[in-house]
Amino acid sequence: MNNFEFKNPTKIIFGKDTIHKITEEIPSDAKILMLYGGGSIKKNGVYEQVKTALAKADVVEFGGIPANPEYAVLMDALKVIKEENITYLLAVGGGSVIDGTKFLSAAAVYEGEEPWDFVRKREPIQKGMPFGTVLTLPATGSEMNSGTVISRKETQEKLAFGGPALFPQFSVLDPQVITSIPERQLVNGITDAFTHVLEQYMTYPAGGLLQDRFAESILQTLIEIAPRVIKDPSDYEAAANFMWSCTMALNGLIQQGVPGDWAVHMMGHELTAMYGIDHARTLAVVAPSHYKYNFEAKKEKLAQYGERVWNITEGSIDDKAYAAIEKTEAFFKGLGIDTKLSDYTSDYEGTAEKIAQRFTDRGWKGLGERQALTPQDAEKIVKMAY
Repeated sequence: MNNFEFKNPTKIIFGKDTIHKITEEIPSDAKILMLYGGGSIKKNGVYEQVKTALAKADVVEFGGIPANPEYAVLMDALKVIKEENITYLLAVGGGSVIDGTKFLSAAAVYEGEEPWDFVRKREPIQKGMPFGTVLTLPATGSEMNSGTVISRKETQEKLAFGGPALFPQFSVLDPQVITSIPERQLVNGITDAFTHVLEQYMTYPAGGLLQDRFAESILQTLIEIAPRVIKDPSDYEAAANFMWSCTMALNGLIQQGVPGDWAVHMMGHELTAMYGIDHARTLAVVAPSHYKYNFEAKKEKLAQYGERVWNITEGSIDDKAYAAIEKTEAFFKGLGIDTKLSDYTSDYEGTAEKIAQRFTDRGWKGLGERQALTPQDAEKIVKMAY
């Protein structure tokens, strides 16, 4: 197992009817910018709960943060922060709203002229405006990590960055909020969390025995509760396990001391930027082809995953590893997720070449757990996913 340092300062407030506790976490003299998305929180009761909790606070609102938080919209929010002398941010939403809030946390104290510069540079963010979150859609784990992903339509880019300043100070996780989430978003959340675990697990044996079993337990839990959550989002036990699994999938714990891949995300981000395909669905498109292309390098972990998660006990290591890929793809399809790019667009010719060129232009010459995946490799993987 590799050396590591681990610190996660986010306070989690988990359980039924916990939204009112935000008043205990935000300074009483703060001027708060409450950020949210398309307005679903006004239909499911979350907005009212937050406003009631903040009745005595000085609150300004900014709504309309889209899925794949858009830079231009966030720049409008940044103007509000400056004009209103905001001192605290509160994200009320899913991963997109939280990611957008993280960008604003950094941008609010950024001393340069163009905030997109720090997004492109991807240097660790060391300073930010304090913020908390009320999670309304389990999926990304952004409520308990320091990473974020921002999109920019005018350049067709979707880029990830982060840093120690971008941990939420607190996050409220009330599993009851999922009762009003559409099935498509629930399915996306399950797929997103599942792939987050695979990115940190599906590499090569590194002696992280406990980390492997943490990862496997999250995968097993997601497989077990997926049909229950989709059938009945009001099943509190299933909802609670779903929400906590999504958080644990990407709060930093399972990646300590072991290698990480993340090439699936890098390719998937490009498909979202180019075609507007849901983030989780791009991961399901890329992952099976990625594992097949890198089969020799990953087959030991694939076989282990097949044995421990899918109960594949027969055959050679190669047999088990390949069967594990097939089980993974079948799991996505069972959720109603298509796993080929051609299922989403007929205009896919040239996509792989364009992605490879983008990686080259950015200097991304070595992705994956060994930094050995070249832009040309990415091109071949994306073509396999057509």
